[in-house]
Amino acid sequence: MTNKRRRLTGVVTSAKMQKTVTVRVDRSHRHPVYGKVLRKKKKYLVHDEIGCQPGDKVMMVESRPLSKRKRWVIEQVLHKASEVDVEAETQEIVDLPALEAEE
Repeated sequence: MTNKRRRLTGVVTSAKMQKTVTVRVDRSHRHPVYGKVLRKKKKYLVHDEIGCQPGDKVMMVESRPLSKRKRWVIEQVLHKASEVDVEAETQEIVDLPALEAEE
């Protein structure tokens, strides 16, 4: 890594577009006064020539503007998501409203 372009690591949440994926980047930091750990997440539109699937952990690198909102490119896939991981995530999303209705 000789260049000074920023690199972020995140999880692919959507791959419904052609050559574009949505990547969620989670960050956490400690509040300077209160000491509480604050968690932030942000979604990025990322150019994808590799062919990532939802659930993949990827490293993305800053690039020139490719469209109105797309300024990042997938550099490498760090961890491929298995079908079990993706099904577990979708199952959690489906089950949450059902649990709230029972209470």
